[in-house]
Amino acid sequence: MYKKSIITILFLMLFCSFALAQGDIIKIGANVSLTGPSSMWGISELNALRMAADKINEEGGVLGKKIEIVEYDNRANPPEAVIVNQRLIDRDNVAAIIGVAQSGTFIAARTVAEDGKTPQIGTTPTNPFATIREDGTPFKYAFRVCFIDPFQGKIAANFAFNELGAKNASIVYDVGSDYSSWLADYFIDNFTALGGKIINKEAFRSGELDFRAILGKIKASSVNIDILYIPTMQKEAGLIAKQARELGIKAPFMGGDGVGSPDLMTIGGDATEGFYFTNLADLADPMLSEWLEEYRARYGTDPVLPNPVMAVDALLLVVDAIKRAGTTDGEALAKAIEDTRNIKVLTTDNFSIDPATHNPFDKPAVINVVKDGKFEYVMSYSGES
Repeated sequence: MYKKSIITILFLMLFCSFALAQGDIIKIGANVSLTGPSSMWGISELNALRMAADKINEEGGVLGKKIEIVEYDNRANPPEAVIVNQRLIDRDNVAAIIGVAQSGTFIAARTVAEDGKTPQIGTTPTNPFATIREDGTPFKYAFRVCFIDPFQGKIAANFAFNELGAKNASIVYDVGSDYSSWLADYFIDNFTALGGKIINKEAFRSGELDFRAILGKIKASSVNIDILYIPTMQKEAGLIAKQARELGIKAPFMGGDGVGSPDLMTIGGDATEGFYFTNLADLADPMLSEWLEEYRARYGTDPVLPNPVMAVDALLLVVDAIKRAGTTDGEALAKAIEDTRNIKVLTTDNFSIDPATHNPFDKPAVINVVKDGKFEYVMSYSGES
């Protein structure tokens, strides 16, 4: 009887100690891609979140509590991202979720966050309907820290027409991808509004590796093109660039943020030299210099942009909102995020959320180009461009 009492007391002490420790922690979920073709971004994203959480904790944490990043691999797969969200909310009781990066995957997981009344902040889901319904009203718990595809298509068209002097363009896009299809349309709308002409719009389906047939149509066109716009992911863009050059197409290439991976050059080789693309951030940005030094010192390599800096922006957004709300209650926290105005994050000193869309106000963008096998900064566009 005495031994049982001692064991019971010890168990209660351990349980109370665990409960107290849990009470001293605010859990933030990370729904990221750590394996598969998007893993180079996801790993950098998670590295950046861990580094940022450690820094926040060293400075005293939030509301007297430590931040803990709880991460799971979604493999950039919508069903898997749904499972991850469910696990983070039901089992881990996170205050908020950072991720998902990919638009379609974010949209799939968003329903779980809405049902679980847990704010979810997308890092790079650029689809305009990631945070809003078709009637234009915002989902209560869905937010993002990146620009959206209509803006990305607009600056790509502006750059091609005004900076490169392109008047005739052709498009090669993935008809099986909302990201690719919509970005193609946004480019076309803006390029033609400027006075440009679309000579070809050629579609392929996800998973294809041979693009010579559709590129042959572009090559055989009676009008020489000034730009080939390729709003795809890095694998397809690299293959298209390589095969286009093999067929004798000499026009410059341009893509969206989906091509911003070293895999573009690995796959496309010399054909990707001079490949322009829109991006959310650039390592040459002075705002990132101190953070970049810290990242290199900790991990011994450069981060793969833009996901890691967007993830830090998202975490700082959540932390600021928790401080203002004074609680991690989901509804109160979502309202505080929606009310965010002019806070300092990694990429800007004046970050604000538009309550009508749950998008950031005036999120800047950059143009990058492949030069000597590396990404180089070309110029920036403000969110109002």
